[in-house]
Amino acid sequence: MDSLITAAARALAAGDPLGALKRVALRDDAPALALRGIAMAQLGDLVRAKALLRSAARAFGAKEAVARARCIVAEAEIALASRDLGWPAKALDAARATLEAHGDCVNAAHARYLEVRRLLLIGRLDEAERRLADLDPTPFPPASKAAHQLVVAGIAMRRLQTEAARAALARAERAAQQARIPALVAEVESTSLILKTPAARLIAGGAERLLLLEEVEALLASDAFVVDACRHVVRERGTVISLAKRPVLFALARALGEAWPSDVPRDVLLARAFGAKLADESHRARLRVEVGRLRRMLRRLADVTATKRGFALAPRRAGEVFVLARPVEDEHAAVLAFLADGESWSSSALALALGTSQRTVQRALDSLAETGKVQSFGRGRARRWLTPPVPGFTTTLLLPASLPID
Repeated sequence: MDSLITAAARALAAGDPLGALKRVALRDDAPALALRGIAMAQLGDLVRAKALLRSAARAFGAKEAVARARCIVAEAEIALASRDLGWPAKALDAARATLEAHGDCVNAAHARYLEVRRLLLIGRLDEAERRLADLDPTPFPPASKAAHQLVVAGIAMRRLQTEAARAALARAERAAQQARIPALVAEVESTSLILKTPAARLIAGGAERLLLLEEVEALLASDAFVVDACRHVVRERGTVISLAKRPVLFALARALGEAWPSDVPRDVLLARAFGAKLADESHRARLRVEVGRLRRMLRRLADVTATKRGFALAPRRAGEVFVLARPVEDEHAAVLAFLADGESWSSSALALALGTSQRTVQRALDSLAETGKVQSFGRGRARRWLTPPVPGFTTTLLLPASLPID
């Protein structure tokens, strides 16, 4: 490897893409193409970066397996940054195996981190934890250690383990400072801000207030009866009853939880559960049936008692009832939750993250675009959607891995 290539590689490792381009911008050999691609990625031109890395992979040829594998890893990182979550995971896994076989442990670990971060984005926490457990960051350079701790913090936040998240972020900050890469330091700072941003809204006794993630953790660890409108479950003392596939029952449970300790009139329940403005006898009969089903679902935790004007929730052990909701509730809030990170997403990536069809996501995006809440650029498969981060808006932290879109 000649001196210009070496100098450009060192500049990229230090987070100086312009310094790297000064040395290789006019060269078209395979190493220069790869370095130019990485530099363009650091500068934010992801389309050009992807094209350069693919050209570099072809130019290296079959005999230079390690160099080709590094190009594949870099291209996967670009795909992750551009929220193209449908990239071939098998190709990245094969590249990682090649790097491990040739002793390039640092880049092999980076490939594993990319796999874990993708799993984290789409809500597959158990698999992400299993893959991360195979990595020991101790022998890695500071940049890799920072990446490891960022992933640890991300999993901890999704698990509602705020103390573990803070500790991981502190370690990530120290490693990022040692690496002296401004972009990495900024990423750690941005992730740390999540712990200071409202993650949910607490509704109780007709009043409501915003909660930080640590307050959500404390609430769910308490003895209170919680109707969780973020994940569509009912919780108490470690017992979780999912109503994610029973929207009518959950609507009833939420209405009863918001009104506790008072009862809820039948016409209000009909409107909340069925959208019925003028109720007839058939609606009232259906309400009795659905309340009976809810009573059976919640029988371990609470009873649903009939009153003169409606129904009331009666916890068996808990002394308090709370409803946990998103900071801001809006139609298609699940889509907005992912777009709120400020990155550009494809509709296919959103569909994968939400566990729904691409057509359903596209309808939601079209509806949001009509009201000016999202905007797009590009056409066809290159079309991306984004929205500026909205202070206090819903985040993905409390979303389940698969959430139906209204």
